[in-house]
Amino acid sequence: MLDNDFITGVITGFQTMSMWEVVAVILALAYLLLAMKEKISCWYAAFASTSIYVFLFWDVNLLMESALQIYYLAMAVYGWWQWREHSNQQQDLTIHRWTRQTHLKVLAVLVCLTLFSGYWLQLKTSAALPYLDSFTTWGAVITTYMVTRKVLENWLYWIVIDGASIYLYIDRGMSLTALLFALYVVIVVFGFFQWNTLYKQQSLAEK
Repeated sequence: MLDNDFITGVITGFQTMSMWEVVAVILALAYLLLAMKEKISCWYAAFASTSIYVFLFWDVNLLMESALQIYYLAMAVYGWWQWREHSNQQQDLTIHRWTRQTHLKVLAVLVCLTLFSGYWLQLKTSAALPYLDSFTTWGAVITTYMVTRKVLENWLYWIVIDGASIYLYIDRGMSLTALLFALYVVIVVFGFFQWNTLYKQQSLAEK
């Protein structure tokens, strides 16, 4: 059974949500659902949602989260441009997979960045769970880029990152956000299967 404090936190979270937060959440979910369908409009939803979150996070003094949203804004523009400019002619922007060697390099970079920034946060700030916070932040940076390049495995990365984020937000007492990220995990699982089916169809068409 769910812990009573968690349920109470979720109910309280819903009651205290601002209209802007509701809009941001709806747009964030729209982004994921549209990305599953390879709809370029997903980047409009991403840009709008992220724009709202910049101010929401800043308002509650989550400065690093607010700064991360600036990166998301840039990636929304980049993703839109990539999908628009190369929708017909560039094969590298069909859904594709990275090699095992590429994934190993990416994971090595992620580990190094996590250890470096986690150590710095632990040493210089009072950040809670600095290493986990660093992992989810840098993981989101890398995986967002993968989405802009239509790398199939981005959905698998998101499962891990969003799953880790659930624990992070529960630890910080952000029950409502933890519930939202639990929903993200479900959506990205469906996203992987959706893109995997499209990837197989593309592979057959190229033979």
